[in-house]
Amino acid sequence: MADQNALQRLFHKHGFSDFRWIDPAEIVVANWVRMKCTFGCDSYGRNASCPPNTPSIAECRSFFREYRIGAVFHFTSRFEDPDDRHEWSRKVNLELLALEREVFLQGYQKAFLLFMDSCNLCKECAKSRSVCRNRKMARPAPEALGMDVFATVRGFGFPIDVLSDYQQEMNRYAFLLLE
Repeated sequence: MADQNALQRLFHKHGFSDFRWIDPAEIVVANWVRMKCTFGCDSYGRNASCPPNTPSIAECRSFFREYRIGAVFHFTSRFEDPDDRHEWSRKVNLELLALEREVFLQGYQKAFLLFMDSCNLCKECAKSRSVCRNRKMARPAPEALGMDVFATVRGFGFPIDVLSDYQQEMNRYAFLLLE
């Protein structure tokens, strides 16, 4: 059973205080999300942690059901230059990876992180898992595993909206699945 108090201390140590405990069975997985990845995302086929380099929707749905507890982390930011969000996401994702590792070392062998954005650890992605330069660190975004982030985070009481321009404040979410 997860020691939520000890985990919360780790979360806070890494600077993550806006989070909620979740039951991964409540994660909404939907086929339309994969269609949006396939027919609407620049990362499709160009990122080693995005479709088509990810499991099928059925496998993703089954994967989430293997967990009993997790945490969703909420991040907000606003940028004058939309390209600045990539470096911000990269920094947050690196700190999330450090947290995932520390949680793993505390005995949570199933700890698995879903980045808050596409994996952008490298300036130029190798485009394939087999030649990924950061295979140990690369993680998918929730959407890459078919997660309907809008329905999921709303179900946990978090705000999220479609933004009409990059000047608006973004609500981004990362997930840490634990056991």
